[in-house]
Amino acid sequence: MGIIENCGKFDRVIQPGCKCLLCPFETVRAVVSLKIQQLDIKCDTKTKDNVFVGVNVAVLYKVFPDKAVAACYRLTDHKAQMRSYVFDGIRASFPKLDLDDSFASKDEIATNVLKDLRNLMSEYGYDIVNTLITDITPDANVQRAMNEINASQRLREAASYKADGEKILLVKAAEADSESKYLVGVGVAKQRKAIMDGLQSSVNDFAGSVDGAGAKDVMDLLLLTQYFDTLKDIGVRNTGPTAGKTIFLPHGPSAVADMRKDLTSGFMSGLGTSSATGKKK
Repeated sequence: MGIIENCGKFDRVIQPGCKCLLCPFETVRAVVSLKIQQLDIKCDTKTKDNVFVGVNVAVLYKVFPDKAVAACYRLTDHKAQMRSYVFDGIRASFPKLDLDDSFASKDEIATNVLKDLRNLMSEYGYDIVNTLITDITPDANVQRAMNEINASQRLREAASYKADGEKILLVKAAEADSESKYLVGVGVAKQRKAIMDGLQSSVNDFAGSVDGAGAKDVMDLLLLTQYFDTLKDIGVRNTGPTAGKTIFLPHGPSAVADMRKDLTSGFMSGLGTSSATGKKK
């Protein structure tokens, strides 16, 4: 739209297109654009926790078609006026908020600035379409400190999770070792009990078949037989890891008796362990 003056005084507003002017008396004072325009504003302010930040604001505005004259004559520099109002709104809002809250509340701050700017600029012929806070940039040192704090928190969480995992592994390993030792003990007890039951059965069968043979005689005979079988096996196995090695074994009239005494003591201990294990179960 064109603002026409006649001899330096406002005369009329003309619409776009081909128009005729009475020169030299009529002149075009200004051409007012009705398009939506954007004004980028950067404002430096600080937050409640004394952190200085740079705030980038984008103001979208246009001229009211019926207020083109006011837009042309009432303000010398409408962009400077808008910057002043935006500075005032931003610097009144950010000092009330901490840095973290300012990031979360930027849309609310932009809405408040839009309402104030729209009310103030409407009387000058400008319609404020929207106001956007496009960026909030803290000082470089503050950004570096924030990144370090965030990294430290994540490292602490990672260390905590790692320690929990190692603790679980240690506990499970201890439980497995305890269970393994318990099962080994149960197996040894069962083995001894099985040997005892087998010997008892053999003694009973032999004593029943041979008149006058007691349990002690049968045990001595079994041990003596086992003793000579062991000597035979050692003599035959002259190959492998034990080849060429000397093995000392007790030998004498009392060797079998001593072996019987030791085995009897071991079997009795195994039988007691097996009974205790059965009670535990």
